[in-house]
Amino acid sequence: MKQHQIMSRRTVLRGLGATVALPLLDAMLPGTLLGAAAGPAKPPLRMAFLYVPNGKHMPDWTPRTEGAGFELPATLAPLKDFRGDLNVLTGLTLDKARPNGDGPGDHARAMSAFLTGSQPRKTSGANIKAGMSVDQLAAQHIGKATRFASLEIGCEGGKVAGNCDSGYSCAYSSTISWQTESTPVAKEVNPRLVFERLFQPGGSKGGVAQAQRDQARRSILDFVAEDARSLKNRLGGSDQHKLDEYLTGVREIEQRLNRVEKVDVKGLPEGTTKPTGIPRNFEEHVKLLADMLVLAFQTDLTRVSTFVFANEGSNRPYRNIGITEGHHELSHHGRNKVKQEKIQKINLLHVQQLAYLAGKLKGIREGSGTLLDNCMIVYGSGNSDGNRHNHDDLPVLLLGKGGGSIQTGRHLRYRRDTPLMNLYLSMLDRVGVSVPRFGDSTGRLTGLDG
Repeated sequence: MKQHQIMSRRTVLRGLGATVALPLLDAMLPGTLLGAAAGPAKPPLRMAFLYVPNGKHMPDWTPRTEGAGFELPATLAPLKDFRGDLNVLTGLTLDKARPNGDGPGDHARAMSAFLTGSQPRKTSGANIKAGMSVDQLAAQHIGKATRFASLEIGCEGGKVAGNCDSGYSCAYSSTISWQTESTPVAKEVNPRLVFERLFQPGGSKGGVAQAQRDQARRSILDFVAEDARSLKNRLGGSDQHKLDEYLTGVREIEQRLNRVEKVDVKGLPEGTTKPTGIPRNFEEHVKLLADMLVLAFQTDLTRVSTFVFANEGSNRPYRNIGITEGHHELSHHGRNKVKQEKIQKINLLHVQQLAYLAGKLKGIREGSGTLLDNCMIVYGSGNSDGNRHNHDDLPVLLLGKGGGSIQTGRHLRYRRDTPLMNLYLSMLDRVGVSVPRFGDSTGRLTGLDG
């Protein structure tokens, strides 16, 4: 006979140097028997901030009409299945990315101000200064409820020293998250290390266990199998199915990581090293990191994340879609139509990766809705047109319904120079962080709740 108890949301599967957190199960919901059918519950809200560099080709980004009847323009076409789950926000401005007397350096300012709303100090030395970012402010307040206060990931590493943009430190153009005004938070670019962070307890014991798993070439799930079987026997049918799906997903990610790491370096130039979890293919890299983000949210390991697709000013080519020129180089298109078409292709590729993440989040049932319903996902850039380096009318999307507090499926146009920070102030309210202002905010962003 099943006991009249609720399974803790913090329940994990344990094995040799491994801990596998669990998704939200019916048995974790208040007022239910262990494994019995669950009544309505209110899952936690999550917030993530996704950054893409060098602005967008705005004519193919901005919908022509406002409100609920808008058509997705060419660049947003990959989001057609999620049109009812997002809002396109037009007219938002990042004033602190403007020179404001500091001269050139728009790329550095765009990224460092995107989540801080603060003017970065123009320096290439150690005396960097921006402001606390919104993700870290949220993490300070709601991060205590999860194993990790926040998760910072990205597809390009960065330096914290040196001059990367017209007298601005490299820290500014490669860092989006700031713990304090002078402390940038490094992002992890290696999917394998993100995976181990999520599923392995810290300390030397965990490191030894990981080495044993690597040597035996065994899945992390092998080490928690006994605990998983024991738990499954105590669950109802719905929860058993949900657990099976989740563990299958974890195993699939492991297999993809293994494929990345089994690249044969024979025949390559001398000194070529074997990849250690960082795919050469951009799309595969983004998708692996996106899967890590979904796992972290699904298992409530964190409720706050940043995800940088590429650093500001990134000049990486995208040869897999036929783009051999660098992204930054192309963004200075001078209204050349051929270059603009290539920029649009890069923009489209980035949005396709966003659609992948949205699909993963929407495919996970949680409470009476989906995991995406319980998220607020900001996607955008601190530049608008990369050729003009303007920071008004930014390309910004907001995905997710914020637990029912956001009316989605609309194109919302705001008055000129409405601060981007007004959006973040409204998001903070929804996760229970009430502050009078943030960065250069002038108030809450209106219209999100309909």
